[in-house]
Amino acid sequence: MSQTLNNVYNDVSFALHLHSEAMARLQEQMATGSRINRASDSPSDAYKVLELSSQKNALENFIDRISEVSGTLQLSSGVIADAMSELAEVRTRMTQITNGIYTQEQRERAAEGIDDILEHIASLANTKYINQYIFAGSDTDSPPYVIERTNGQITAVTYKGSFENQMVEVAPGVQASQFRIGQDVFCSNDRSEPVFSGDTGAGPGTGTASVCGDVWLTVIHDGSNYKLSIDDGAIWVTVPVGGDANQAVTDSRTGKVLYVDSTQINSTGVELVRVPGTYDVFSALISIRDLLTNERGLSQAQLQELGLESIASIEELDNLLARAQISAGSKIGYLENLTDSLKNLTYSAEDEVARLENADIAQVAMDLARQEVLYQMSLAVAGRIMSISLLDFIG
Repeated sequence: MSQTLNNVYNDVSFALHLHSEAMARLQEQMATGSRINRASDSPSDAYKVLELSSQKNALENFIDRISEVSGTLQLSSGVIADAMSELAEVRTRMTQITNGIYTQEQRERAAEGIDDILEHIASLANTKYINQYIFAGSDTDSPPYVIERTNGQITAVTYKGSFENQMVEVAPGVQASQFRIGQDVFCSNDRSEPVFSGDTGAGPGTGTASVCGDVWLTVIHDGSNYKLSIDDGAIWVTVPVGGDANQAVTDSRTGKVLYVDSTQINSTGVELVRVPGTYDVFSALISIRDLLTNERGLSQAQLQELGLESIASIEELDNLLARAQISAGSKIGYLENLTDSLKNLTYSAEDEVARLENADIAQVAMDLARQEVLYQMSLAVAGRIMSISLLDFIG
């Protein structure tokens, strides 16, 4: 009999304990407003909440990364816009010079202004953002452009950056380039046949030249043969008798080659050879500055003609920069749309977490009231059961 009473006592205690735990859990949900306060409250839902929270954190990281990439692209777009504004100023000045009568002193003052613009654009090309060079491709730790000077003036600006894009993951399985390859922004890459602007009789050869932008071709006669040079006489190439339809003339400073049809050469002189589709902003400005200073002793008519041709090179570069700016704007717009999509996914994850975690207070209140009634009834029943005595069994 003692064993029977002991079992009854244990069963009653266990039942009351279950009721107490249920009420405590409901009271906790009422106090916190959360249905899941620990993993044991709902293991499957708790796992879903953990997974959704991880997804939300990953999406927020992507959004932050996109913000950084967009910031870099917006800065590069601003730099390109500044360069375009400077080139517009150069075009205006050259138009004024070629349409009017300027003295050499006035042209030299204009050359000083061009030199200031060159300095500014060279500085823009080496712009840094968050300690990284934005026009260096994937090699963002080093300046992309090396500037060479003679007597304080820029004489060459050479790209030393990377020709590879630095790709950044901005969404699951989606990558975007954060930094620009400077050579793609400031240099054309649509080579056309060279254009000879002088009256020496020289013309374009049949080979594909490797020289870029503007090249000065010097033609002399040593008493027996014509000789050609494109590096201001550092090395000379002798024209054979009758000429050569595809004579290679090499620049000893750069190793680049201009192919010349020398069969029609009939006089000496210095003439400008333009290679459309190969201009870079820096060499074009250097060429215009040097043209205005007229160190080669060109005639007024030659200066007028070459000034008009220099405007064509500026227009080519302006179109190049415009395409680069449009490209940057397109990428920024794409990233903004991607950000909106990621934010929507983040909000969906947050809503699902809230749905799983948040308690229905009205329902919890009803369940708690019902549980309290059951608890009171259990106490009453337990009191009746535990009041059984030995006399009840004897009777």
